[in-house]
Amino acid sequence: MTTPTHTTGTERQVLEAMLDRARTDLVDTVRGLSETDARRRLVPSLTTPIALIKHGTYAERMWFQRTLGQLADADCDGPLWPHGGFGVGDEESVAEVIAEFERAGARARTIAAPIPLSETREHPRLGTVSLRWIYVFMTAEFARHAGHGDILREQIEAR
Repeated sequence: MTTPTHTTGTERQVLEAMLDRARTDLVDTVRGLSETDARRRLVPSLTTPIALIKHGTYAERMWFQRTLGQLADADCDGPLWPHGGFGVGDEESVAEVIAEFERAGARARTIAAPIPLSETREHPRLGTVSLRWIYVFMTAEFARHAGHGDILREQIEAR
């Protein structure tokens, strides 16, 4: 677990620091695993350590690029996979998947930077959401998946 850069400060500084912490914690669950171990399926679903990172990229694009930035799919920095990112191709390396996640996170920061926390957007399933809500939701999403990744990594390393 990484230490957030802001434990005090403005609401925005704290929200952004906690989201960045959750992003880092998620990546740390796969960093250092072999390509084989990163793809090891220990549950019936497509959830693997590398798939959790790729799903994080999907979430960054959906929430920050599509919802907050109101970008068309073609203007996003990569595909919005129908499987939510859980499908990982054999040609995709751990390093490439991490780099793509980090690029999507950087773009999310750029998109969000000029937008006030209270500004809202319409989400097709949830209705009206604010940037504040997106920050909290994404922090919870990445923290939850980092927990999944921690458990998968523990099982992999126990073998």
